[in-house]
Amino acid sequence: MTEARAPAPAPSRRYLRRFDRTDRVTHALLIVSFLGLAATGLPLRFADQGWSAWLARLWGGVEAAGTVHRLCAVIMVGLFIAHVGGVLRKLVVGRDLGVLWGPRSMVPQPRDLAEMYQHFRWFLGIGPRPRFDRFTYWEKFDYWAVFWGMFIIGGSGLLLWFPVFFSTFLPGRVFNIALLVHGEEALLAAGFIFTIHFFNGHFRPDKFPMDLVMFTGRVTEEEMKHERPGEHERLAAAGRLSELETGPPPEAVVTWGRVFGGLALLTGVLLFLLILYGFLT
Repeated sequence: MTEARAPAPAPSRRYLRRFDRTDRVTHALLIVSFLGLAATGLPLRFADQGWSAWLARLWGGVEAAGTVHRLCAVIMVGLFIAHVGGVLRKLVVGRDLGVLWGPRSMVPQPRDLAEMYQHFRWFLGIGPRPRFDRFTYWEKFDYWAVFWGMFIIGGSGLLLWFPVFFSTFLPGRVFNIALLVHGEEALLAAGFIFTIHFFNGHFRPDKFPMDLVMFTGRVTEEEMKHERPGEHERLAAAGRLSELETGPPPEAVVTWGRVFGGLALLTGVLLFLLILYGFLT
């Protein structure tokens, strides 16, 4: 009789770093501030709805909701300024032109248009899946939407926050416009985040119910090969994969990501349902 051989051990998974701690903390604070802004702003936007009074009472009343709204706005603007400052520091001090062009840049490039076209062909089953690099075209859209929101929503919100000061040199009709713009643009941003962004980031079939990469900062090499083959090939050709190699995420971080991310997703979906109900009724 031949001796039975023990099954070969399964190969260990190789993890690669995608986001550092600063990216993850910034994103977590952005989640908290955005959800806070949405949950405190909706009671004013839908003041004629019964649920708006309930939501306002949940914050301790309209005045308390306004205080939380402004605090969340300060956090978000602070994150925005810190991020732009970091990009400028890389560009001016570090002379890193990669932030303006190339695979590490968030600046839209001709490749993004080509990949979007290829992606839609893949959706229809008439072409191969694009070989995405570090950032996809929809991620860049999400990124630049924040800049639009900061100037449009943030600027109009600043006028409404300090009306006495701005009324010394601006006509009264500007504040009526600011009130309209602030509410409608914020509603558009909330609807987009709670549907398109949530789907792209978490509700896709290969990621459902949640993509933990923004909480752990790590992906397996298999994930990178599947989702961003262009990045994997580029890094492998340059011999840089070993620089990004790291261990598996700590269990505590995974648990935190699931709990925090799950609560954020649930809150966003509930707020979207309230928005939808408000429009339908």
